[in-house]
Amino acid sequence: MTCAQLGSGRSIRRSVSCGAHCAGLCTDDGLAAVLATDRALLHWRAVRALGDSGLAEQAVQESLLRAWRSCAFFDDNKGSVRTWLMAILRNVIIDMARARAARPGDTGWDEVDTLSDIRYAHPDFTDGLIDGLLVAELLARLPESQREAVVEVILRDRAYQEVADEIGVPVGTVKTRVHYALRSLRKLPQSA
Repeated sequence: MTCAQLGSGRSIRRSVSCGAHCAGLCTDDGLAAVLATDRALLHWRAVRALGDSGLAEQAVQESLLRAWRSCAFFDDNKGSVRTWLMAILRNVIIDMARARAARPGDTGWDEVDTLSDIRYAHPDFTDGLIDGLLVAELLARLPESQREAVVEVILRDRAYQEVADEIGVPVGTVKTRVHYALRSLRKLPQSA
């Protein structure tokens, strides 16, 4: 067994299983030395990046776990143990930010009661009435042929071919009318 240098300058005995560039985190003494010298810095960086002390603690723990698992792959030619730990922390923070972005609806127990009431609430009658009036107003702005095609195909959910047969025009004409009608409606102001 040989010794490894940690960021604090103390020498620690390496585990037999680690390679030539061991970070020293595979031993109790090495891990204790890192916790004593670098844990506060790791936590401070994580709080600044994540904005939450609890998430920061989770990030530090995950970083130390990853460092412990890959202790044998540390390369002291690329930098100190502290630099290596900061790089691992950076990757953990990125992973956590991506996970939070993928699940933006995370809620606490305080909000569960409020959200459960909202999820089972039925839409108000006035909301349906207002929506219907808005749709009628928007449809009134379309030419008659486009309005008829949109009402039949979109609102009544009928097949293009069925509507074309009923109106007496080719199916392509119905598709074109719906396309241009929807394009016109998209160009209208949002407050219409």
